[in-house]
Amino acid sequence: MAETLLEVHDLNVYYGAIHALKGISFHVEKGEIVALIGANGAGKSTTLGTISGLLRPRSGKVLYRGDDLTQSLSDQIVRKGIVQIPEGRKIFATLTVMENLEMGAFTQKNKAAIQKDVQNGFQRFPRLNERRNQLGGTLSGGEQQMLAIARGLMAQPNLLLLDEPSMGLSPLLVEQIFTIIRDINDQGVSILLVEQNAQMALSIADRGYVLETGRVVLEGPAQELLHNDMVIEAYLGGH
Repeated sequence: MAETLLEVHDLNVYYGAIHALKGISFHVEKGEIVALIGANGAGKSTTLGTISGLLRPRSGKVLYRGDDLTQSLSDQIVRKGIVQIPEGRKIFATLTVMENLEMGAFTQKNKAAIQKDVQNGFQRFPRLNERRNQLGGTLSGGEQQMLAIARGLMAQPNLLLLDEPSMGLSPLLVEQIFTIIRDINDQGVSILLVEQNAQMALSIADRGYVLETGRVVLEGPAQELLHNDMVIEAYLGGH
């Protein structure tokens, strides 16, 4: 039996009077890649922000390995093993690549382990190794995305929340980033992936959920969703 890592139950989230999430429920099993797809404003980023503790739901629950995270602070959630790679990368522009990686290890105490994680990051992203003393803000978009992922992995997550990792990247870099995401998953990290590029997201995911205006309107194995008429029409360019 697979272990259920994350359970989201009947989540309702508001921005002032705006009802952003309307009772959504889904789960992520240990070892899975689960994709959340949907148009802009569907509630995908709001969902990740609520899981991360950046937003408070009005009702509903977020359970991680059975623990209720709904009132936990975001740093406590990171310590439990959930790390979000935010939309737009949000690296520290005035810090070097190396300093960005060290910031990602704020939950870790063992200096030798931190150095090992840094070296692992440089092995996974050789470009970052070449740029280790360069300021984050001077990196290209693709390099910043690599740094954001490498920084997130410094906290040794069990569950990685990825928000629009392909945004603003060339098709070649998108392929590269998605290969890396699959590789991270192969090494035992479960992934909840929010992505506008539905084709790419579903091509590497195990299962998917389609969000529309704050509701889950469709769910199923990723390969089934790739061939679903509604998904093709709405998100895959009607081919």
